[in-house]
Amino acid sequence: MITFLETGLNEELLNAISDLGFINPTPIQEKTIPLLLGSNEDIIAFAQTGTGKTAAFGLPSVQLTDVSEHHTQTLILAPTRELCLQITKDMKDFAKNTAGLRILAVYGGSSIENQIRDLKKGAQIVVATPGRAKDLLQRRKLNIDRIDRIVLDEADEMLTMGFKEDLDAILSKTPENKQTLLFSATMSKEMARITKKYMYDPIEVKVAKMNVGTNNVAHILYETSARNRFEALKRIIDVNPNIYSIVFCRTRRETNEIAHKLGHAGYNADAINGDLSQAQRDDVMGRFRSKRLQILVATDVAARGIDVNNLTHVINYNLPDEPEIYTHRSGRTGRAGKSGISVVIAHTRETKKIKAIERFSGITFKKNLIPTGEDICQTQLFTLMDKIDKIEVDEDRIAPFLPKIYEMLNDLSREDLIKHMVSAEFNRFLSYYKNAVDINIQEDRRQPRSRRSSEGFSRFFINLGKKDKLNPARLIGLINEALDDSSVEIGRIDLMTTFSFFEIDSAAADMLLENINNNLVFNGRSVSVEPSEEKKKGGKKGRRNKYSSSTSKKSNQKFKKQKDFKESGKKRKKSKARHK
Repeated sequence: MITFLETGLNEELLNAISDLGFINPTPIQEKTIPLLLGSNEDIIAFAQTGTGKTAAFGLPSVQLTDVSEHHTQTLILAPTRELCLQITKDMKDFAKNTAGLRILAVYGGSSIENQIRDLKKGAQIVVATPGRAKDLLQRRKLNIDRIDRIVLDEADEMLTMGFKEDLDAILSKTPENKQTLLFSATMSKEMARITKKYMYDPIEVKVAKMNVGTNNVAHILYETSARNRFEALKRIIDVNPNIYSIVFCRTRRETNEIAHKLGHAGYNADAINGDLSQAQRDDVMGRFRSKRLQILVATDVAARGIDVNNLTHVINYNLPDEPEIYTHRSGRTGRAGKSGISVVIAHTRETKKIKAIERFSGITFKKNLIPTGEDICQTQLFTLMDKIDKIEVDEDRIAPFLPKIYEMLNDLSREDLIKHMVSAEFNRFLSYYKNAVDINIQEDRRQPRSRRSSEGFSRFFINLGKKDKLNPARLIGLINEALDDSSVEIGRIDLMTTFSFFEIDSAAADMLLENINNNLVFNGRSVSVEPSEEKKKGGKKGRRNKYSSSTSKKSNQKFKKQKDFKESGKKRKKSKARHK
């Protein structure tokens, strides 16, 4: 392992990073910094969250800046305001000993007039979100026709968030002889298009994944039914009294709901998502970074740029749609040599997603039982006792009150005093978990459902099948998108070639029909969902539910014809085999 001294950084930067506590570069820094300082070639760097990407491109960018020139020389693009601000903060820390260097952040959700005024003063390094950068370019307030380099940080996330056109508009305004640096966790088709169009013979830098599958991070799986997911979350928090965690949800609406329910139940929690103003986001993040906020509930997009090194847990309230997103999430704990825990709350129908994550990340989940009420009460009691044992006593400040306290408690024995003290702090947990039930998935509940709709579930036909590249995970995502709620329980799924059937909790059936048929598109095809008609055993028609229709009857007939055709095909093959 080399030191920063061997990377070629100047004395001002070495002193700055020494003050920040950096000793040895991370793998991505070790490979990238000498390349940037020694050449003008384009670079594609594959690195996960938490690998030190900002210093990898930020330190060389500071050193290569000509402070005697006031025009913009480096443009750094990031997908979110949080990441934009975090990069700017880090860059300013790096440049604290570099006189004459000005670094400016421009992003949406804040006054564009103030940012225009700051740009007029000059900034050699500008950190921007794509939308605000494009807006400033159109107003001719941001000049990038003389930049030496452009950095696309979290490039995959920018494309996922729909910034493709903004990136094209920005990159087209940059000079041809610039250096392009692209940092990403994955390489999608759209990413490949950008590299082909805007980069010249780029050097690829790859490093091993960090914070995932290492000894620093434990990956824990808890299984429960969808309806008990929130109860499981509370128990996980309660059994870890000193938890400091981000809870990941899929939608903005869900982050608000979970944070509100946690707050109402007495937990120190708040949400961060795209609905908040910049002032609100700054307030939430300020409280979280200072640990005045214990639980932060966030979407993946809103969590970009949250850089906190002391998280004890990352909790996946919902599994992400893509395995690499789990990598981003879990990489936020177990940093700086400390241990961390990545928790997944799942149900048995998510087994394929769990396996996909294990294959992608090279990890193995440890399946734990959700704590019982007795487990939680025991943990909380012993934590309280440890806290009392180790608390520092300020004799001078409490001395005036002790005579009165001794008088009030004079009738209590030592044993009674301990019981009263414990009960005063502990009764809430004892009362809440007094009759707590076991919410773990039992073995006898793992049996597959029959094709007939299960009790409490409604069965539906959807006009998409395997031919449309539909799979169970994407169908579940489609349903969750329509409902804007991933806690609704989904039953059996039957995928056919050109259509499919699925079950959901009957309580959500009306909302599903209303939302999913409202111009929802999947892979360029309009989605249509209709209730499916069931039959009872013995061939007699069962009672139609309130969603039955003639169209769904035709759908079932089509399903039967397709099944019969497959069976007849098998018989024909067997017959030919016999004749041969």
